[in-house]
Amino acid sequence: MSVPPLKLRGRVKHSVVFWCFNLGGDFWDIDKTCSIAASLGCKSVEICGPETWPTLKKHGLVCALAPNGMPGAPFMRGLNNTEFHGQVIDATSKMIDDCATAGFPSVIAFTGYKWRDPENPQSGEIPREEAARNCVAGLKKLARLAEQKQVTINLEHLNTRDGTHPMKGHPGYQGDDLDFVADIVRQVGSPRVRLLFDIYHVQVMHGDVIRRMESCRDIIGHVHTAGNPGRGELDDNQEINFPPILRKLVELGYDGYVGHEFIPNRDPLAGLRQAVELCDV
Repeated sequence: MSVPPLKLRGRVKHSVVFWCFNLGGDFWDIDKTCSIAASLGCKSVEICGPETWPTLKKHGLVCALAPNGMPGAPFMRGLNNTEFHGQVIDATSKMIDDCATAGFPSVIAFTGYKWRDPENPQSGEIPREEAARNCVAGLKKLARLAEQKQVTINLEHLNTRDGTHPMKGHPGYQGDDLDFVADIVRQVGSPRVRLLFDIYHVQVMHGDVIRRMESCRDIIGHVHTAGNPGRGELDDNQEINFPPILRKLVELGYDGYVGHEFIPNRDPLAGLRQAVELCDV
């Protein structure tokens, strides 16, 4: 596929979130995703495992944000529940090592769902104070390795309001309040544990995106985009005004990656090209 290149300003490091463009294998495989990303001037394809990284490197790309290595839905079993600490810490540690070897910058992390059994709401909720303590304790263990390997762990805030699709929202996720997640990151107190600021999820849960971004300026380690409602393209059918948000991000001195994580509902190339152009402030 021949993709006309974009002339980018270079103030935003664009990344493509692979799963969005590979839903059920209906859109692009990893090689096609990398080829298109590189043609559009993006620097990264992310949320893809080590088995894909030789392809990324072939196209001159990095994986700006690696998965945490947990099987299934990785956001369900998280650091808020000590029952899963062994599994989560082992999987994330392995991914930190892999990122360090590959020269890639960061790994994602999740609080987990609020129920003792993440798949059974009848199992009882983990109190927020306990959940925060557990997350802090787990992240402090991971931070020692992350600091040694110079790889960043980005803890994600997700919305719980949209239950229409398994990837549009996550009812039950404990880290659905941005202040709660930010406080966990600050309690860990490591330069290698940061916040994944997802503009879409913040808009769904809170709104007031620019001021919330300013309040988290000291801990933002990664950024995601998607249109709201529906986690669709960044087009004129959605409500978020991305250019001033991205300009504020640049003004705040953010020099990390901006991952485009929308679910295409038309030609995915047209949607991705529009997102990159719109956010290239």
